[in-house]
Amino acid sequence: MNVIIIGGVAAGTKIAAKLKREDSSCQVRILTKSRDISYAGCGLPYYVGHVIEEKEELIVNTPQKFTALTGAAVETETEVVSIDRQAKTVTAVDLNSGERKSYAYDKLVIASGARPFVPPVEGTGLKNVFYMRTPEDAYALRDAADSGEMKRAVVVGGGFIGLEVAENLFARGVRVSVIDMADHILPGFDPEVQEYVENHLADQGIMCFTGTRFEGLEGTEKVEKVLTSRKAMKADAVVLAIGIRANTEFLEGTGIEMMPNHTIKTDGNMRTNDPDIYAAGDCACVTNAVTGASQWSPMGSSANIEGRIAAMHLAGKDVSYRGVVGTGVCRLPGLDAGHTGLTEAQAREAGYDPESVTVVVDDKAHYYPGAGDMIIKLIADRESRKLLGVQALGKNAVDKVVDVAVTGLYLNATLDQLADMDLAYAPPFSTAIHPFVNAVYILKNKLEGAFDTFTPTEFGAGAAKGYQVIDASINPTVEGAPYVDLTQVNGPLPGYAADARLLLVCAKGKRAYLLQNRLKAFGYTNTKVLEGGTTFNGTEI
Repeated sequence: MNVIIIGGVAAGTKIAAKLKREDSSCQVRILTKSRDISYAGCGLPYYVGHVIEEKEELIVNTPQKFTALTGAAVETETEVVSIDRQAKTVTAVDLNSGERKSYAYDKLVIASGARPFVPPVEGTGLKNVFYMRTPEDAYALRDAADSGEMKRAVVVGGGFIGLEVAENLFARGVRVSVIDMADHILPGFDPEVQEYVENHLADQGIMCFTGTRFEGLEGTEKVEKVLTSRKAMKADAVVLAIGIRANTEFLEGTGIEMMPNHTIKTDGNMRTNDPDIYAAGDCACVTNAVTGASQWSPMGSSANIEGRIAAMHLAGKDVSYRGVVGTGVCRLPGLDAGHTGLTEAQAREAGYDPESVTVVVDDKAHYYPGAGDMIIKLIADRESRKLLGVQALGKNAVDKVVDVAVTGLYLNATLDQLADMDLAYAPPFSTAIHPFVNAVYILKNKLEGAFDTFTPTEFGAGAAKGYQVIDASINPTVEGAPYVDLTQVNGPLPGYAADARLLLVCAKGKRAYLLQNRLKAFGYTNTKVLEGGTTFNGTEI
């Protein structure tokens, strides 16, 4: 079987290597427009910040090394410009010589990836305008940062890549601002979590200007000013991380079915509507395993899994891809952020009736050096109690919480099935009740009526109007609020009727819950706990 693969980064090289292992008799050839193959695209921001020091560490394989290891042929700087499905050939251009070549295939795999979106505005061709997609992009940005001439930078785009670039430039002593036309940074998180991260970044020194449209760049030879819908911003450098677009223009007129965003529609075997043509990676659209709807997942992790599935099916194995659940994790200054599954808004759009809880828990034994807080927002369907999603913020083990939730999502698990899991515990790693399980218990309590709360969103929308704030912290914290020491409450609160509307607030929510539980035993019927306490909502309640 003669297999041609268009593209040689994550998906393309995974398909080639796996297919040759499955069936060494296959003739496999990679045609890629780029000079490099199999490079660590997700590691590029960390090269900028000197976390990864050497260029060579970003290149997983050279073409020669890859061919020696796998037996697959590789032709770099070769751009495929057309496909003839009837003749089963592809036409490519040698980017050095200009020569056009034709390649026959029995099976074709399109793994042509994506490219940075370049907005149609003035100034994008100025010096010190950067992107973050290829190793050359990372080399150029680090060289500019290391020169000492970059004092102020603006990152356009508040997604993972943009924020990772901002973090690494900030670590190099560059003053960084982030602009994004969306209402908040970090797509995939709910608004109150996004706002928390924005405030955290501001405290660290990275300002995020959301709801701000990028309108162009000014400068003589190099960029000097960023034009936005809000104001002009001075900058020595600009990183455009607005998003990516699938490299699929060469498929126009082929009859291969496309999605509205110009990605290629695939089935569970990673096949297109042509049974002899597959697609994988950033140019392909797959399925959301929770909702069954189409979803684009331009992630290196997704690309590798999709490539493996495609290769195994090409080799004749009965395999099918269940799809993605929308998982991502990002390192920011002093904070990691991870999510998987559906946000509350997405859950409603998918027809669920979501209930959520936002909790602040210890990320490891509180007495162990380096222990800190972890903020977890857990979402489940109210009737079925099926887990729908999680969002987590913290300095430690955020990825562990997200990965446990991923497992639950793929197994269609309910909160009850996830409640008593025997997860790894020792003081350096976790709490005796794992942070994820702790959040599950709390959401179960809420669903069962044992924990009556206002979510941060409800509180921000004014749901607590008419409630008397009661400070239930270990020590008085909320300015102007009456303080109640939980340990001294052995009966009704003097001065408060049993039907008084009381909003109980503490640092994390735990002591407020314990106070609520005790007050209920003494006949109080209208108490509410502010989820996340002052840690998440701030002290100005």
